[in-house]
Amino acid sequence: MTTQTVTIRRTLQASCEEVFDAWLDAEGMPLWMCPGPVTASEVELDPRVGGRFQIVMIAAQARFVNTGEFLVLDRPSRLQFTWISSRWDQQETLVTIELRPRGGQCELILTHERFPETHSSAQLTAGWTSILENLQLHLESGPRLRP
Repeated sequence: MTTQTVTIRRTLQASCEEVFDAWLDAEGMPLWMCPGPVTASEVELDPRVGGRFQIVMIAAQARFVNTGEFLVLDRPSRLQFTWISSRWDQQETLVTIELRPRGGQCELILTHERFPETHSSAQLTAGWTSILENLQLHLESGPRLRP
């Protein structure tokens, strides 16, 4: 186990409830869980504490299988889950998402801990930043913002 950690803060134009729910929406998640060169994702979720998930990220020349278990689901303020990636020789890491209301917006704080020393924090930060940008676009295109 390593001590490497990245933390990303982002203010999203949505309520904390909407952001929380997006993380547990197996139909919507493939639309935004596509970092960098990933063009599609296949998502299976069992959204309960102890439930498992699988997210297969598909790029032009590769498929990355990410699995994990939900440890904390405290709507609308906190999610925590393990994250095991085929890119990291199946090493278990930990992701915590904290959501804080900021007026009509939501501050999201994503912390990814214990990732392998062979994977750079810059790469991980870029990947999660891309995912969160996609999440914002997904939330903006949702029913709550349509006329």
